Amino acid sequence: MATMTTALPVELTVDLEYPQREAAFFYGLFLRGHSAEKLRQDIEVPPAVLAKWHREAEREPQLRSVFSRMLEYRRHVLAIFDSLVVSEEQNHRLQ
Repeated sequence: MATMTTALPVELTVDLEYPQREAAFFYGLFLRGHSAEKLRQDIEVPPAVLAKWHREAEREPQLRSVFSRMLEYRRHVLAIFDSLVVSEEQNHRLQ
């Protein structure tokens, strides 16, 4: 029986170190006219996915830290995105 490795691939590890990049991507979409609320939904981890991750972590406890890190990353991306959107909205009102 093959065992599942819990180490994250190097590419994913590097990506998870730079939430600013992904937040900037979503912010660019916002500046091009995409709805901030729709983009927030795209950034957030949906409840169904959270439930699936929880079930997977119960079956494979070593995955818990991976899922936790991914969730923390997505929340960080969302916080950066929100701060950029608020800043843009404030700048737009001042003009």
